[in-house]
Amino acid sequence: MTENTARDGESPLYGYTGNLLRVNLSTGDITTEKIGETVRRRYLGGSGFVSYYLWKELKAGIDPLGSENRLVIATGPVTGASIMGSGRHTLGAKSPLTGTIALSQVGEFWGAELKRAGFDAVIIEGKAERPAYLTIRDGGAELHDASHLWGMETRETQNAIRAELGEPKARLLLIGPGGEKLVRYACIMGGLFDAAGRGGLGAVMGSKLLKAIAVRGSAPVTTADPSRLREIHKNLVANINKIPILKGWHEAGTGFDMDSGVLTGDVPVRNWRDGDFPAVKNITAITLRDTIGAGMDGCFYCPLRCKKKAKFDTPYPVDPAYGAPEYETLAALGSNLGIADLKAIVKANEMCNAAGIDTISAGGVIAFSMECYERGLLSSKDTDGLALTWGNAEAMLECIRKIVRREGFGDILARGIRYMAQRVGRGAEEFAMHVKGLDPGQHEPRLMPSMGLGFMVNPHGADHCLNVHDTRFAHEGGMRSLAALGFHEPVPMEDIGPRKVALFRVEYLRQALLDCFALCHLSSAPVDLALLAEILNCVTGWQTGTMELVRIAERVMTVARLFNIREGFTDEDDRLPPRYFQPKTSGALADRALDPEKMEKAKRYFYTLMGWDSHGVPLPERIEELYIE
Repeated sequence: MTENTARDGESPLYGYTGNLLRVNLSTGDITTEKIGETVRRRYLGGSGFVSYYLWKELKAGIDPLGSENRLVIATGPVTGASIMGSGRHTLGAKSPLTGTIALSQVGEFWGAELKRAGFDAVIIEGKAERPAYLTIRDGGAELHDASHLWGMETRETQNAIRAELGEPKARLLLIGPGGEKLVRYACIMGGLFDAAGRGGLGAVMGSKLLKAIAVRGSAPVTTADPSRLREIHKNLVANINKIPILKGWHEAGTGFDMDSGVLTGDVPVRNWRDGDFPAVKNITAITLRDTIGAGMDGCFYCPLRCKKKAKFDTPYPVDPAYGAPEYETLAALGSNLGIADLKAIVKANEMCNAAGIDTISAGGVIAFSMECYERGLLSSKDTDGLALTWGNAEAMLECIRKIVRREGFGDILARGIRYMAQRVGRGAEEFAMHVKGLDPGQHEPRLMPSMGLGFMVNPHGADHCLNVHDTRFAHEGGMRSLAALGFHEPVPMEDIGPRKVALFRVEYLRQALLDCFALCHLSSAPVDLALLAEILNCVTGWQTGTMELVRIAERVMTVARLFNIREGFTDEDDRLPPRYFQPKTSGALADRALDPEKMEKAKRYFYTLMGWDSHGVPLPERIEELYIE
């Protein structure tokens, strides 16, 4: 499937198989289609393929949990290649949490294994009559009964499927009870501790009665210039010990610098309201490593190995097979709830991974509930007797149990923060932290206004990955990689004027390209647009450059924008929660807040730079110029 011979007058297939697997669960039909060179060149893969197929194939207004929704899973041209960070792929559908397009990335080994099995992408449509799981192996696929697996947690499911297939190294995408019970922010797990976490894709999979997708492949992934690719890989690996943030991730994982984050105001505290959190040292990744750590793990072909593992037996057992919390989880289920009990946070992370629910959204809705409880908008009668006070770790753990079971108060929490804010009412919407229904990643827009702009304009809501950290533009060293694009002088952190918006756009599009390439955002931190072009040429044999890459990213983000417009979203939905326009109660940002007028101007100027009108609607000329069908 990965032979590098030309077909039908097309270029040799380096980096791609050219094959898409389509599975109709309603009929049981499994077919293979070709992905033409035009689609590959215009959309690359990953988020590009996902956006393209969802825009092309979904009808407006469908029920995200109905059989008409489609789950699209796509590798990128770099997935499975011999270069650091190439273990990722993108998943997408219409989101049951937001109603927008959902785009979520995950690492592990599944994407590389799919490429080795002969496919660049998989589209799941319809709904099975009874629970099923899908196996993909070397150009073929088969559906199996999964009735006996329904209700199992992720580890039990993975072990059972591997045993049934006689494939102990099979790689799995799978859901737990959270996806089965249609928790609106259920995620799809890649193995046991890598999650496609945002937007409720696990609920989409659960609505289709699809428990898992197991894949095993044996064909090599071919590249056009493997020797030069090895050189680039070697240089990237050398950066691990040269660049402090990469070194920190390698040694302890994300969240190693949470104490510094509290000092700058970046770490959210008590539903993004407060700034001081003296106990933060209790929950950093460094503390985790030095107290309950069980080593580090990593994704396909990536020596960064930034994935934490933890193990302990008291006061409750935690299995290292489920990994340990990333920074986002340490903050969402820790500082943002006023919780400094590291073992409780690690246990909560294990529970979420076992059930398959997004830790960021779970933490967001619990933080909102705690503030409602503090303000008297929720009582213990509403919460099934739980005292939702700040710092109450046991109440947090019980909330997660109830969410997974859709039991009592947990059934309300399982519907997401936007639903809950509307239900509580009485002004609660003012401190409901979400954009388009998606809880923010745990980075502070009041410190980094570009992050806030990204939260506003992201097609799938307040995502922190497809986004920009202003720290990069605040010093000369960070600007060096942008000099070739005409940007030379640093711009202050707090600025959000036209120069910052122009910088934001370039970096935002680079991040979008990483999701199309399917390269890891962490390991690719030092990879600029010029190096991205060289990597793509080494993999595919193309002769591309930065201009074509920028146009691809513009095309992909414009298609995602068009998807949302078709679903009824407007520029009015590109707005931040009111709390970001107020200072924090304490700490570094006690005298600093976003300016709503400046943020609105920044949003409108970003629209202009993207070729969209003043309401964020792509101009007809722009659509035609980008070859969007």
